[in-house]
Amino acid sequence: MRPSGIGGMAVMEGVMMKNQDTYATAVRKPNNEIVVEKSTYKNFSDKVKLFKLPIFRGMLVFVDSLVIGLKTLNYSASFFEDEEEQEKDKKKDKTKDKKRGKTKDKKKGKTKDKQRDGKEDRKKAEQSNALMMAAAVVLSIGLSIALFMVLPVLISGIFSKLITNYYALTLMEGLIRLAIFIGYVLAASQMSEIKRVFMYHGAEHKTINCVENGFELTVENVRWQSRQNKRCGTSFMLFVMLISLIIFLFLPSGNLAWRVSSRVLLIPVISGISYEFIRLAGKTDNVVLNFLSKPGLLLQGLTTKEPDDSMIEVAIKSVEAVFDWQAFLESSEDKKTEGKRTARKARKAAGKKESGNTVSAQRNKKAAVDEPEIAVKSAKAETDVKDEIAAASLKNNKEDRTEKATKTIPFIDPDSMEEEDDEILKALDKYLDA
Repeated sequence: MRPSGIGGMAVMEGVMMKNQDTYATAVRKPNNEIVVEKSTYKNFSDKVKLFKLPIFRGMLVFVDSLVIGLKTLNYSASFFEDEEEQEKDKKKDKTKDKKRGKTKDKKKGKTKDKQRDGKEDRKKAEQSNALMMAAAVVLSIGLSIALFMVLPVLISGIFSKLITNYYALTLMEGLIRLAIFIGYVLAASQMSEIKRVFMYHGAEHKTINCVENGFELTVENVRWQSRQNKRCGTSFMLFVMLISLIIFLFLPSGNLAWRVSSRVLLIPVISGISYEFIRLAGKTDNVVLNFLSKPGLLLQGLTTKEPDDSMIEVAIKSVEAVFDWQAFLESSEDKKTEGKRTARKARKAAGKKESGNTVSAQRNKKAAVDEPEIAVKSAKAETDVKDEIAAASLKNNKEDRTEKATKTIPFIDPDSMEEEDDEILKALDKYLDA
């Protein structure tokens, strides 16, 4: 699996997909038409360089996700609010007097004033929406902190007289926090509207997995993909629960006020660490990270449901609005081809080396086999030569002895030998005198 970098979330009858600074929301309207709105959003982390560093970059992820989530939820809900209003208007129109004629056009000056008023109204509406959005974000963050951080501390505090050990009390607090989160998900999954949102959540995961697994983005290919994704927000929240438990165990004990304030103040740190785990788990197939991701993947069995083909079509439209999946697949194929070429070259080089080693080994083996034979032959030849030399030497010695035995020794006169000695002595005396 090759990470694509895209992520998303499910909305009312639709899917939002985000790729870098661009996100698109695809919604199926009540008339079965699919509409797609494409927008841009700058993360808070992009505005401050500090929040691009590890740990720091994950501190504001929850806020960014909350802002985009509320925007896209409001956008998707607006189609169904409009539908309800139209139905009400139709009912009102039936009770109205049908004899009302067409009104004449108003004067140009009044028309300009009306257009100007319309622009001012739109500006006021945008400002009002921005304020409502900010209030909704603050309220959502406040409720999340109260529900998942403060409430577990208060509940565990009830048992503080019975459980005096700080570590046991903190462990109990973490288990209560986890139980509240799972209970919240279970309760939400029982609502009919939320069930459909969870089905769109499954379509979102399946679509991303289809692209990252290297398949063309079609309904048939998406249908059999997994509903689980390691980068899911459900896994992120579960990591928050588990990491908060570990961090809180190392905090010094204190009164109730200290416990509550320390939990709230450490939320950015916990969020940053959890984000790094999710980010790393989505990019690698490390055995340890895969093991740590298992609980989150199991929990996604509650937050994702099997989608139908119409939901998959909406998810595909959302992906195609922000991501060129065809170019992504082509680049993946190029990398695979390059990888195969590199592997082929490596195997070829290894084969040549092995072949050379084999030939060399065969030569060495042959030399090892031939060398004793050559040595034997050489030793035999040397022995033959020695035998020949010994035989020749023996023959020569024999001939010498025979010659010496048969040769006649001449007679030497002793007086002549004395005269020869006298001459030598005289010559020596003469040499010494000189």
